[in-house]
Amino acid sequence: MKKVIVIDYGMSNLRSVGKALEHVAGNHWQVQISDQAEVILQADKVVFPGQGAIGNCMSLLNQNGMAEVIKQSLATKPFLGLCLGLQMLLTRSEESGGTAGFNWVAGTVRRFTEPLLDPDSGERLKIPHMGWNQVSHALPHPLWQGISEQSRFYFVHSYFVTPEDQQVTVGTTRYGPIEFTSALAKENVFAVQFHPEKSQQAGLTLLKNFLDW
Repeated sequence: MKKVIVIDYGMSNLRSVGKALEHVAGNHWQVQISDQAEVILQADKVVFPGQGAIGNCMSLLNQNGMAEVIKQSLATKPFLGLCLGLQMLLTRSEESGGTAGFNWVAGTVRRFTEPLLDPDSGERLKIPHMGWNQVSHALPHPLWQGISEQSRFYFVHSYFVTPEDQQVTVGTTRYGPIEFTSALAKENVFAVQFHPEKSQQAGLTLLKNFLDW
């Protein structure tokens, strides 16, 4: 039986991610939540769900040795990053006074500017961007299989990624005047800004596609 590991680094609500993966895994996959380096590195696939401030996240990952485990996983196996698990892949984030990421994808994580105004109504939009929003398939990818163009996913974030190479952008979302990268893919890595585990059928389909990928 193949094994997919949800990385436990002490800062994220992992239960909903684990349960969603179990729901789509069937009998071919064992889903496990782990903070053990040897377990993670022996897994067939890895999921990194992040939430909270990136400064605290990266500091903790460096302190507990998990940063090196993530670097090895990024280099060796299918890897799915969720929410902060997308942002940490870039070179640098503006959050927490400026925080270095893993530089897997060259680029910067920027904060939504305030005030953020709806271009049609002129109304002020809330930050964080929270709730359901559509994702456009900027480029085809196996993880989009069975997911309709402009499907809705659940978001909670105040920062968004701006990769230097637009060829890694496979999904985009519009919030007011800003169209941002909501999904990126590079080699064996796929990462999204939204929460598939909270996104009903479209999110479950994406998780199932990751296991099939």
